[in-house]
Amino acid sequence: MFIQTESTPNPATLKFLPGQAVLEAGTADFPNVDSAEKSPLAARVFGVEGVTGVFLGNDFVTVTKAEGVDWDHVKPAILGAIMEHFQSGQPVITGDAAPSGHAEHDGEDAEIVGQIKELLDTRVRPAVAQDGGDITFHGFERGVVYLHMQGACAGCPSSTITLKMGIENLLRHYIPEVTEVRPVGL
Repeated sequence: MFIQTESTPNPATLKFLPGQAVLEAGTADFPNVDSAEKSPLAARVFGVEGVTGVFLGNDFVTVTKAEGVDWDHVKPAILGAIMEHFQSGQPVITGDAAPSGHAEHDGEDAEIVGQIKELLDTRVRPAVAQDGGDITFHGFERGVVYLHMQGACAGCPSSTITLKMGIENLLRHYIPEVTEVRPVGL
């Protein structure tokens, strides 16, 4: 098994491509070791000292390291953990852990929210997946769209620019009711 790596805009995050499917659908975000109990893969990667976050996509694993930890020291161990997992035959996710996605929203803004989600799914999410992350809809209130940033997008130095200059401008262009985009932490 050959696992490729790609850098991301977030210097604390690296994208690992195992050359096979990781998740059949959706994404899964594990921002800390306690959240990884339903993912043998994420738990194995968290076993590497210095790992602070694991994010799973369709064909990639994004790993975030602690500040002060050098990639040259942890990358080989992370590669080993990912390889061991896929050779073990264990599932990536156990039980009924639902892949993360957009928050539900109904009410008078349901049509606007539908348009927001459609734009996120067709224009935004594929682009941020290339960088090892995901952005999902969290809420819409009085013209403000709340988005949850995951994987490489969470804590990325350029995420504010991406939100304001990219996503906010895109949504405001197509949906006049949108006035602002803000990130939320879960």
